[in-house]
Order: sequence, then structure tokens, then C-alpha cells
Amino acid sequence: MNDMTVKNVERFDMVEEIRVAKWYLRLLTWIISFPAVWLQKTKIRKQGMKDIKGAYLMLCNHNAFFDFMVATAAIFPRRANYVVAIDGFIKREQLLRNVGCICKRKFTNDPVLIRHLIRVAKKGEIIALYPEARYSLCGTNAILPQSLAKLVKHLHVPVATFLTKGHHINSPFWNLEKRGNRTEADLKLIMTKDDVEKLSVEEINEIITKEFIYDDFKWQYDNKVSVKYKNRAKGLHKVLYHCPNCNTEYMMNSEGTQIFCTNCNKRWQMTEYGRLEALDGKTEFSHIPDWYEWERAQVRKQIDEGTYSFDKEVHIDSLPNAKGYIPLGKGRLIHNMQGFILTGMSDGEDFQIEWPAKRLYSCHIEYDYLGKHGDCVDLNTLNDTLYIYPEGEDFSVTKISLATEELYKKLNNI
Repeated sequence: MNDMTVKNVERFDMVEEIRVAKWYLRLLTWIISFPAVWLQKTKIRKQGMKDIKGAYLMLCNHNAFFDFMVATAAIFPRRANYVVAIDGFIKREQLLRNVGCICKRKFTNDPVLIRHLIRVAKKGEIIALYPEARYSLCGTNAILPQSLAKLVKHLHVPVATFLTKGHHINSPFWNLEKRGNRTEADLKLIMTKDDVEKLSVEEINEIITKEFIYDDFKWQYDNKVSVKYKNRAKGLHKVLYHCPNCNTEYMMNSEGTQIFCTNCNKRWQMTEYGRLEALDGKTEFSHIPDWYEWERAQVRKQIDEGTYSFDKEVHIDSLPNAKGYIPLGKGRLIHNMQGFILTGMSDGEDFQIEWPAKRLYSCHIEYDYLGKHGDCVDLNTLNDTLYIYPEGEDFSVTKISLATEELYKKLNNI
């Protein structure tokens, strides 16, 4: 078997020089961003940024598309070169290239990207990087790549965090319908250029990990941000797939303002402040991220016992370039203690691609992606992106995501 999917297809040109944004496109980004920020009543705070004039690395959390608009407003009148996943370039490659975006395939070690970022830094521009490489599943921070501190050392520029609050509440990954609540954002300098030069890789990682923490549901509750959207719990079962009452997986569902288990029939109400309350019996988790972290602990237990495994027939779509998806038909995805193995057929030949667990710190997932084949896992090589849709109902892509992270941490002693 080979590890290639579609042959004789043009691949996205990752090597092309990053373009300087044209003045009228820069103006367009402001015209699009500022009204949205004002309508959302977004409050932007800055700390330690007054004297930063040249290049710097801006590490952003990622909860919604609105993140980009708020970041654009926060750095006005300057602009940034945004690192964007290849699916963001679909049908708009030239536009994104012309505003200076840099393409990346998620969760890959890409030396070409590093060279691009070094060039951007030398030109004195801002680099906007979303190190979690995906939307947050429940409004909290995810694992960061260990290589992030090494990138910081290569760039030789100050480092800032740009953390938004309320974006997940407004448009959660599991139900994108906008709620209309107010939001906040903080742009904070966490390392000067001198700090970057003198600190070790380990010390830089420690600082970033300490500063890159957020919890949208805690922010909502603490600030009493009310959401009266009638379907505010709809879709939450995609994240909270494991019932803490009867300990059954994949039997959760949700509708309106409630999430419930179809096995034991227990129900929880989601309040206007984002808390969960059991309709009968005890409330196991009033804070949604606590339920999510409990699920992580159950997955970690399976990993520690060596019993975690996933094996399903799947539908595979390939995204070799920004022109669109190429269906590859049926295949098989295995995820176990060793990592991912994807097998299928393309151009009349069998292919097999492997992603060792020790090298993959996370994976990207989607819920009911594009309304095509349901939930999916997105796995990448340096020249292809595979959208993989498992068949059936007895699985959770959220669990696969958690397992990917916990396997990486276990195998790398993190």
C-alpha cells in the first residue's frame, strides 16, 4: 500500500511567497470587522502593548469566526498575517492570499510555515497564530503544541496573547446559531523580545501555558451574561456524549434548553447563565467544562488500562487544494494505543496512512460537517487533508479527540 490518496491532482502551493495586503483589502477588513464588533458590544482591553511598534507574535484562542473580526479591531490601524487552515481557503484562495494569510494543514510539523513566519517577522509585521488549531469544543483552552516555544525562539519577537471571552457563548462550536450576548477580549504582552532571547524553551512554554487559559462558561456565570435563546442546549450532546448518571456512552441527546440521556431518561436544564441543573436527582456537573473533563478522565482511564480502541467503516473526502473536496468513497479508520490508521482506495489503488499517537498532540473534528455525512475527524499530511466520516451512531468524535490528546500526553510523559 502507499500513503498517497489522490494522484495527478494539483496540491495547494504552500511555498508561494506571502503577499503584502493591498490597501483596499485592508480597508475592506476594517469595514467588515468594526460594525460587527460594535454590534456585539465587544470591549477590548490592552496590557503592555503601548510600546510595541514592530513585529510580534499574537497567540489567539479560537471559539468562533468572530475571533478574526475582533482581532482585526484590536490591532487597528495595523494589520496581521493570519495563519489559516486550508479549509478556510476553499473557493477564496486568491482573496486570502491577497490579505496576507498563510495556509497551514492542521497538526502537522511544517518547516515551510516556519520559514514564512520568520520572513514575516523580519518585515516587522504581526503574526496571528491560533495554536490550538481548532475551535474550542466547550469554551475552554486545549492542549498546545510543545513546539510552540521553539517557534518563539526562532522568531526573535515579543509574544502577546489575545484571549476572547464570550465568543463560545455567542456561537458555540456545537450549535453555531448566534445568541447575541456581549463579549470581551484582552490583548496582553507576555514576553518582550529580551525575555524571548534569555528564557529557555522550557521557561517559554511554562509562561505560555500559564497565560493561555480561558473558560467562557465561567466568564458567563461570573458576569451574569444572560442567554435566553430558546435552543441554547441544542447540540450540547455532541460534546457531552457520556451520561454521568447511568455511565452510558453515545446515548445523549438535546433539544431546546435541555440535554438528556435516552438510556436512563435523566434530564438537565441549561440555565440562561450557562449552568446545568438536573430536573430530578443530583446535579453531577453544573459547570459544563467539568462534565467534559470528567469524560476526558474516563477516556484516560481506558488508555491507562490499554483498552481504548475505535474501528469503523468510514466515508473519506480529500482536500488536496482549495478548489474543493474530492470524494474517495469508503474506507476504514482505526484509532488505538498506537495512533490512527486510515485505509481506503483512490485511483484504483489501495492506500494506507498512519499517524503515530506519540506525534499527534490533537486532532480536528467537526459536528455534522457541511450537512454531508455527519460528524467527522480531520487528519492531515503535509500534502493532503482527509475528512473522515465514521458510519453508525455508536461513536463520538469528541471521544476520539480526547483520546488523541490523552494518548499524546501519556506517551510523551506530559
